[in-house]
Amino acid sequence: MAEVAVHFTLATLPVDYMMMTLFIPDNISLLKLNIGDLPIDWNIFPHPNATQAVGDKFIAENQYCVLQIPSVVTRGDFNLLINPKHSEFSRIKILEVEKFPFDKRVFK
Repeated sequence: MAEVAVHFTLATLPVDYMMMTLFIPDNISLLKLNIGDLPIDWNIFPHPNATQAVGDKFIAENQYCVLQIPSVVTRGDFNLLINPKHSEFSRIKILEVEKFPFDKRVFK
């Protein structure tokens, strides 16, 4: 939720924002990047082109289905990027879709 909260105000929060629970098999191909693997300016805003190049390379190489990268917003957390063009993509299943349960206090 922190990743979303830094980009929206309560007034600009989409009313149709949804949350999905996914099943990602333990043995799916996954590339884990650490802070040291990222461009030196990976955590500045606005986001530099170098960070987009990391994602572009991940998709273009098509070697892994999932990319795990450190969160800029929440130290110690990470984000998962999923490559829909990868052959293992069909193994990822949507388990649940629900309206995102934002707590209004987050946007005060």
